[in-house]
Amino acid sequence: MAERTDITELDFDAIKANLKTFLSKQDEFTDYDFEGSGMAVLLDLLAYNTHYQAVYANMLANEMFLDSADLRNSVVSHAKHIGYTARSARSPFATLAVTVNDATGSTLTMPKGTAFTTTIDGVSYNYVTNVARSITPTSGVFTFSNVKVYEGTLVTNRYTVDTSNANQRFLIKNTNADTSTLKVTVQNSSTDSITTAHTLTEDVTSVNSTSAVYFLDAVEDSQYEVKFGDNILGKALSNGNIVSLEYVVTNAADSNGASTFTNASSIGGFTNIDVVTSSSSGGGALAESVDSIKFNAPKKYSSQNRAVTTNDYKALVRSLYANVQSIQVWGGEDNNPPTYGRVFIAIKPTSGVTLTNSVKDSIVTSLNSYNVGSVIPVIVDTVITYIVPEVYIKYDSKTTTKTDTDIETLVTTAITNFSTSNLEQFGNMFRYSKFIKIVDDTDASILSNITRLKVYQYLTPNTSGTNTYTINFENSLFHPHSGHTTILETTGFNINDSSGREYFLDDDGSGNVRLIYYVGGVKTIQNSTQGTIDYSSGTITISDIHITTVSNVDGAASTKIRVKTQPSSNDVVPVRQQLLEIDTANMIVDASLDTYETNAGVGYTTNASSYSATGTTSSTTTGTSTTVTTTGAGSGSTSSY
Repeated sequence: MAERTDITELDFDAIKANLKTFLSKQDEFTDYDFEGSGMAVLLDLLAYNTHYQAVYANMLANEMFLDSADLRNSVVSHAKHIGYTARSARSPFATLAVTVNDATGSTLTMPKGTAFTTTIDGVSYNYVTNVARSITPTSGVFTFSNVKVYEGTLVTNRYTVDTSNANQRFLIKNTNADTSTLKVTVQNSSTDSITTAHTLTEDVTSVNSTSAVYFLDAVEDSQYEVKFGDNILGKALSNGNIVSLEYVVTNAADSNGASTFTNASSIGGFTNIDVVTSSSSGGGALAESVDSIKFNAPKKYSSQNRAVTTNDYKALVRSLYANVQSIQVWGGEDNNPPTYGRVFIAIKPTSGVTLTNSVKDSIVTSLNSYNVGSVIPVIVDTVITYIVPEVYIKYDSKTTTKTDTDIETLVTTAITNFSTSNLEQFGNMFRYSKFIKIVDDTDASILSNITRLKVYQYLTPNTSGTNTYTINFENSLFHPHSGHTTILETTGFNINDSSGREYFLDDDGSGNVRLIYYVGGVKTIQNSTQGTIDYSSGTITISDIHITTVSNVDGAASTKIRVKTQPSSNDVVPVRQQLLEIDTANMIVDASLDTYETNAGVGYTTNASSYSATGTTSSTTTGTSTTVTTTGAGSGSTSSY
């Protein structure tokens, strides 16, 4: 009996070697191992053919399953089998208030397709309305409020139904079509102008034989197909019906964040138009990627078109809103304070940090059809807690030719990658041991590092009046004893008084937040009880203050105040809508040669030192930039604003 051939190796060389092994056991051929022979050519041919067939069979097997498929057409098809429709490109949308100043008459109509323009980075983008609106004047003024506009061009595809053509399809062929803007209408015929609007349905339990509905499928080549009922599930089309598919073709995420719009055409023939942005543009995204479909489809299937668990909400939001980088969901019972009957959702968009109000409203409206009972979804803003490391490195010059600057550059890059890979997602905590290991492992010459941390959040004040503000770090703060030196520092701001002073905030080490200012480098306390700081919970409250303007932050104009402090633990844990990120622009990375052998321990020090229990504070002000310096016995730190 012939020896069994090894068929586990499918590359060309292995296949050829296996064929030679097989022939070596035969008596019919003797020149199989001579490369110049005709038999060698035949062996090459057989090996190539076997290799190609193996690759094809392997690819075919991979494409048969959602997990292993690579081709978009295969992934889309598998997802469709479990009721998941791959998401199309999404158009950014904004909400406007449009006032037509010179309009007259009893009513005014803003037609569908009314255009507005905006410019981002020197590129102009077109925004359009996709519905017509009519209003009457208020006190003689025509103002269209809450006008929703989408970036792109309004396109209409028309098909005449031919029931004799069993292969007729109603396709949206543009790969940049936003199917969320799709409007489907059916006209009776070319001679009968009566038109029926059809609505999208995903729940067949609510559909009967007369329902004017359509179904939407993602199909081959990044296209979408509209399907209609069969007079059992949904009303069927009739011969001669005219199907109209109207949608927006978009540039996807390119114009997210647009905040200034102008009218590009008249309204009702009137041109004196004021446009005020109620909500900046957002929500734009590319068509769903293959990886995203493979990730989201099973989760959407498991939710079964209802929102009960937190995972249900995560899956549904990802399918309803394209611009999601990370999402966190928690029940009202887990909120602080508990708020029953609510489910809270925090979304970090792919572009930007927060969602516009119009995007939040759109997501909540879409979720309402999935909610169970009286549960109300609430979209909350992401709170980013920035970690500012101060990293002091000792390295061995005998094992490297790199300079201090070279080492610092390498470590900075490693820390940046660490932040991207290990943080910047909901639920990812900062592990101090992993961080310092990343630093130590950056280069073989690094002997040690001493790293200390500060954290900060941004406070956006309401400059219109007196308010109370709460900043919650959700982590305990450094406080070894009552009366310990201040750990709270902020960038500058002005308040509603006549002094014109630049104010700051600090703490007294005993739980009080103080309003302070500097004259000639000397700190003066304006209000010793401006708020409270709870060191155990990490909650800072600023009470009854009217902030009018905000000083520059890092040399740039800002609308935010940076509130910085020191955590009690080197491990920082994000809670609920909190997300961690390393501020690589303001961190300190300082590398120096290790001098232990040279100095034999005499005068051997590191650049970093622990926080002291006592200290003094001074400041230097130049224009709008203030440097606050705190020094103490055996320690020192400087923060520049």
